[in-house]
Amino acid sequence: MMKGDTLKSPDNVKEMTRREILTAAAMGIGGIALAASRTRAEADGGRQTARVILGSGEHKYECIHDWLTPPDDILWGDTQGLTQDSHGHIYVSHTVHAGSKKQNAIVVFDKHGKFLKSWGDEFAGGGHGIEVRFEGDGDDRVEYLYHCDTAHRKVVKTTLDGKIIWEKGKPAEPGVYGENDPFIPTNVAFSPNGDFYIADGYGSNYVHQYNISGEWIRTFGGSGGEAGKFRTCHGITVDLRHKDPQLVVTDRASARNQFFTLEGKFLRMEGEGMRLPSYFAIRGHEMAIADLAAIVTIVDPQGKVIAALGDGHPVQEALRDHPRSDFVAGKFVHPHCVKFLQNGDILVAEWVPIGRLTLLKKLRA
Repeated sequence: MMKGDTLKSPDNVKEMTRREILTAAAMGIGGIALAASRTRAEADGGRQTARVILGSGEHKYECIHDWLTPPDDILWGDTQGLTQDSHGHIYVSHTVHAGSKKQNAIVVFDKHGKFLKSWGDEFAGGGHGIEVRFEGDGDDRVEYLYHCDTAHRKVVKTTLDGKIIWEKGKPAEPGVYGENDPFIPTNVAFSPNGDFYIADGYGSNYVHQYNISGEWIRTFGGSGGEAGKFRTCHGITVDLRHKDPQLVVTDRASARNQFFTLEGKFLRMEGEGMRLPSYFAIRGHEMAIADLAAIVTIVDPQGKVIAALGDGHPVQEALRDHPRSDFVAGKFVHPHCVKFLQNGDILVAEWVPIGRLTLLKKLRA
């Protein structure tokens, strides 16, 4: 977000994101025209009917759109967050469509894509980032979910069944927020020592660090284009691919990712292949990046692109509000979140008002 922008409601969050996309399109950042010959989802509500293969070599995937679908009484809104617990259960956080009978914003599937349960009416309209981690020692270890709710502007910790442990709103401790300065958290990251970080990506572009007990430690960032500042600090994670763990934050509207020490000291930027980086997932030495400008990119520890998957640029702006039958098979519209599943497959959630969950099933020799 540019300095001076103020978000008054979740609707303004959507409009801010549209401006980012249009700006990137006007700049022509890495645009690749779609081929004239397209395979489309057909009939059957626009579901994919043909096998589509993306990538090459060691990064070759079968692209399966709508791999996760909710039961009939739940209609996807914008599908925005993903995580997987130790049992292999997959959690999808979405905004909930206006026509949905149930208002459950958290929908849970098993590792094979079978629906298990749903809950989270309190997050309807604001379901965004979601992460899971173990806390405690030995036999007392318990998994918890951390939710970012952009509608109600808070971070919520729950059990795996949705029981609320605590909620956090705009922090007073750092003294950086005025009365009218927005706090709209988008994602959470976890440090090896138990600390956690909250990215205020749709609010005032600060990163807040807390200890495992939820006590505030420090705040850094803020709006701006210089190193250590952000224009939409949307995604956040801890990168363990280096000698020392590093905190990496997507600086979405600046088309780059920024790296920090775990204490918030700026280290470097990476921007190769980036358009509107939204979120990332790490497995081994590879980082998969969901880019809102219609592509999923995989980079190595030095930030070099080693795979670019499902590039749907530049037509993605026009397809966001279209019916599913208009989506092009094998092409992304707006990847918002990405997750390496436990078996190495990649799951992608897209920012479209009817939702879409695409499995990139790794093809092994």
